[in-house]
Amino acid sequence: MILQLFALGGLIALAGGYALPTRDAERHMHPVYGGASAPQRASRFKRGYMPEMTFGSQRVEQYADYWRSIAHQTLEQQLESKMRPNTQLAKNVMLFLGDGMSIPTITAGRVYLGGEEKQFAFEQFPYVGLSKTYCANMQVADSACTATAYLGGVKANYGTVGVTAAVRLKDCQAQVQPENRVASIAAWAQRQGMATGLITTTSVSHASPAGVYAHAANRDWENDADVKADNADPTICTDIASQLINGDVGRNLNVILGGGRQNFLPEHVKDPSGVFGKRKDGRNLIEEWQRQHTNSAHYVHTRRQLLELNNQTSRVLGLFAPYHMPYHLDADAADQPTLEEMVQAALAILERQSAGRGYFLFVEGGRIDHGHHNTLALRAIDETAEFDKAVHWARTHSSVDDTLIVVTSDHSHTMSLAGYSSRKNDIFGINDGQLAADDLPYATLSYANGPGYNSNFLKDDGGAVKRKNLRSLNMKNKDFMFPTAVPLESETHGGDDVAVFASGPYSHLFTGVFEQHYIPHAMAYASCLSESRSMCSDTSITRLWSS
Repeated sequence: MILQLFALGGLIALAGGYALPTRDAERHMHPVYGGASAPQRASRFKRGYMPEMTFGSQRVEQYADYWRSIAHQTLEQQLESKMRPNTQLAKNVMLFLGDGMSIPTITAGRVYLGGEEKQFAFEQFPYVGLSKTYCANMQVADSACTATAYLGGVKANYGTVGVTAAVRLKDCQAQVQPENRVASIAAWAQRQGMATGLITTTSVSHASPAGVYAHAANRDWENDADVKADNADPTICTDIASQLINGDVGRNLNVILGGGRQNFLPEHVKDPSGVFGKRKDGRNLIEEWQRQHTNSAHYVHTRRQLLELNNQTSRVLGLFAPYHMPYHLDADAADQPTLEEMVQAALAILERQSAGRGYFLFVEGGRIDHGHHNTLALRAIDETAEFDKAVHWARTHSSVDDTLIVVTSDHSHTMSLAGYSSRKNDIFGINDGQLAADDLPYATLSYANGPGYNSNFLKDDGGAVKRKNLRSLNMKNKDFMFPTAVPLESETHGGDDVAVFASGPYSHLFTGVFEQHYIPHAMAYASCLSESRSMCSDTSITRLWSS
């Protein structure tokens, strides 16, 4: 009877379109490299010829003791960092946000740095967790609802920033209701007398930095013209750039650095690069900012001006591009500061202006995301390397005893690393382990969807779609669009979890798997801004939590 049931199960399986697993099928999943019979195996399994791998590894890697010594060293580091958790007051808090910095982005970035065994500076932080990134109403998030989560501690709807999920996209009336507004950790810090700042490589009115200071039913309402375009009233629903200059949090920021000049200038006024502003209300928000503050506050728009700020500077507004700052690979070093340089300038001001009360700084490497959206993997990963330089500088120039640094991403992307390439194979090149079923090579990096489809596929005279031969393309060109499976004008975000790295006081709170909106609550706890620590006194600092 049992044999009859087993046979029946096999028939059902076959009828359902799949076969029971076999040893040959398993070998098909995991090909074997090299050897005289490789061509025959290739034909049998239709996997393409798997050449003998000839990676010139260090000889020491051939010995088991080498790997054991690394494991023991790591074990000692883990024990040293985790046996004595740092529970001192986090006088200073820095949140570094790699926009779109998925885990595959980090992995590919290591190879870009020089090899699979390399590490970014933030990967050396002692505590790591995973953040769940979905919006209140969407499986796959955008940068607005996520900013509300990791800065404001509340999940929001897709496309909205600094408001609760009671506000639907473009709902102007709901935006202005006080009960629908979400205060960010920057607001909590300011109420306790801390200095505050934001830095981004995007427009300072873009979705991620807007989470620091703004409340908007549409992340695209960066200027009043954008609000009007959605048939909303900008005198009721204040645009994001206006909130940065005149809002409760925005006008009290000590540091504002990034791009976005056009959202602060009237449409008849050109910025230094000759680009007209976008505002229809005739307001020059840069001049308004200058009038608000004393002579120790400075507006800058070039790298030199930023680096030459005097040590009496109390506030800085730096807008270095009409909209987003250029990719690092395209930047003019005379005009565009690096993210690392902006962090250096910001910390000099924040440390002075905090007067011992501490500071909160938000730093975004925003163009990682844009590189991925355009399937420009080289640009995205280079931006990740630049982002890490800023993290490294901040960590090495601050004390782990009193400064908490958290590094994370808002969402992932659809880029993956695939195939069986040899060690140290060019991460931006062809997979060197096999050919595809069409006898053509394929890229190690590819996307599930996006504009790279059209640049990597072609149609023959009969209308059949074929892949281009990647050997005929310059994949190392920074403008090369990597292959995608589905044609889209812009590649989408991914819905998978993102990593959270932490170093400093209470960094052990950032372990495990948690909701993204937990992040600011944990940072606030570490810095005595949380209701969970209603009174906190350490190193002559006393802080009371307020909502």
